[in-house]
Amino acid sequence: QVQMVESGGGSVQAGGSLRLSCAASGSIFSIGTMGWYRQTPGKQRELVATITSGGSTNYADSVKGRFTISRDNAKNTVYLQMNSLKPEDTAVYYCNAYISGNGLRYFDYWGQGTQVTVSS
Repeated sequence: QVQMVESGGGSVQAGGSLRLSCAASGSIFSIGTMGWYRQTPGKQRELVATITSGGSTNYADSVKGRFTISRDNAKNTVYLQMNSLKPEDTAVYYCNAYISGNGLRYFDYWGQGTQVTVSS
């Protein structure tokens, strides 16, 4: 089994910064693309940013230039540095990873979610 544990959420004023972390543990042979998604009540979960095992990144237009995704492959951890936060960034943030336990098949895993609240 694989567990994804998030940390780093909280409340901050507009213009502030937060850093989210998500560590994968358990039966892990390799990790493919990792990412962050967010969801607000009544809306679908949306992509924030992804990063491949080789370090290529992709961002939602709404966070480009403000958020930075990174990963530490030795620690099986993905990070999201969020700067210049806006009230519209308020959401529950979820980490995601494609993980293989044997190098053959990859499965989709999610963190439990962490609340980010940005006040104006």
